[in-house]
Amino acid sequence: MKKAFYILSFLASATAFSQTARKYSNEFLSIGVDARAFAMGNAVVGHSGDANSAYWNPAGLTEVNWDIEASAMHAEYFQSIAKYDYAAVAFPLRNNATVAFSLMRFGVDDILNTTELIDNQGNINYDKISKFSTADYALTMSYAGYFLGNKNIQVGANAKLIYRHIGKFATGFGFGLDLGLQYRNEQGFFAGVMARDITTTFNAWSIHYDKVKEIVVDDPSNTDEPTILNDLPGENIEITLPKLQFGIGQKFELNDRWSLLGEFDLNMEFQQTNAAISGKGFSISPAIGAELGYDDMIFVRGGLNNLQKTSQFDGKDKTTIQPNVGVGFKYKGISIDYAFTNFGNGGVGLYSNIFSVRFELAEWR
Repeated sequence: MKKAFYILSFLASATAFSQTARKYSNEFLSIGVDARAFAMGNAVVGHSGDANSAYWNPAGLTEVNWDIEASAMHAEYFQSIAKYDYAAVAFPLRNNATVAFSLMRFGVDDILNTTELIDNQGNINYDKISKFSTADYALTMSYAGYFLGNKNIQVGANAKLIYRHIGKFATGFGFGLDLGLQYRNEQGFFAGVMARDITTTFNAWSIHYDKVKEIVVDDPSNTDEPTILNDLPGENIEITLPKLQFGIGQKFELNDRWSLLGEFDLNMEFQQTNAAISGKGFSISPAIGAELGYDDMIFVRGGLNNLQKTSQFDGKDKTTIQPNVGVGFKYKGISIDYAFTNFGNGGVGLYSNIFSVRFELAEWR
């Protein structure tokens, strides 16, 4: 299975070179961060209010208004073949504003390099097989503050720098912007809007032709021209289309110990996908999440997302949804969260165990 995944990963990466405007581009930026958010089905755009807001909605960074906050997450996919890491730190400023920096990496290591497996005579030499890695990086710089001094309305923005590489074969650089808005009141109601990639985030790819060579084999049936087994792509630009996310919810203080928070989100893309609600030029995917808390210390969470239509072997469409569960523990400014997710697709081994940790230095000072 690992060999098959290596091959598929390489082919999928190579496809990026040959298309100028891909339907799916920079998808590693859409995975999500934070075990708490995963457990709630990623329905956190409206209420996210910690260092992880740098990803979910930068407007929520205004809730980091006392001291520095830092968070980190590690996740593994496809039986630990792909590894995903994220870290963020937020700094409150004196003018009721907050800045944050976050870094994420999604990578696959030890992919088989078979570009020199076959020589120009068609002979196979397995000693020529080597290994390489492919990884995607994103550095995000965020800023958030109150809208016209109104503490109930927060606004924020992200500036993203993207670096991607496929071994020594190709590198890509990109840039994009996000905008976020949140509203909160004293009764526990909240709403939020997140506009991702409003500048249609781009990636400019550069292919290292000295590392990727044409495989030429002499064809006895054609003495005029040799046979080329692989076509080398040219340099191209990838375009990531904008996305909109809407969130609305409420937090209930059940008594002096128990609380309940719930949020409903709509995730909109300006292209037709296999989302359950889709048409020409658009698609909408709903998500819902809830969190039951005890004494602001112990949390139980659940959520539903990824409502999709998938084609079956008999030609019929089947609607699937992804359930998620998780727990969290918070004590003296340290939050440890766990999520069990990606197990709603009806397959074996399609689940992930995700852990994240967050520090609030204000509790330590």
